[in-house]
Amino acid sequence: MATNARDDASNRTFDEPVSIDGGSHLEDVTSANDVVLVDFYADWCGPCQMLEPVLEQLASTTDAVIAKVDVDDHQQLAGSFGVRGVPTLVLFADGEQVEQYSGVLPEDRLRDLIEGYTE
Repeated sequence: MATNARDDASNRTFDEPVSIDGGSHLEDVTSANDVVLVDFYADWCGPCQMLEPVLEQLASTTDAVIAKVDVDDHQQLAGSFGVRGVPTLVLFADGEQVEQYSGVLPEDRLRDLIEGYTE
């Protein structure tokens, strides 16, 4: 999960999901970008694995940044968002948390959520 970034004046455009390496990194990403969808996941989670290609598609086809937080590596960060199960998706707009969902959502629903905050 490498990042493919292009630096602009204030925002970065990511063509694939960004791996978050801690709370300050997540704060940097959410504050520097208009819309960020954060996937709290685990490698061993079957539904998380099903969601991964959907998130990769959204990263390459929407204006939102898709970020991924491994809950096994970042238990405290996941706990601070009340993550009780994986996958949990948290949507940020203008640096503020605006939506949170547990479980797998279909691509069209995720796209509609993102577009609701990017238009």
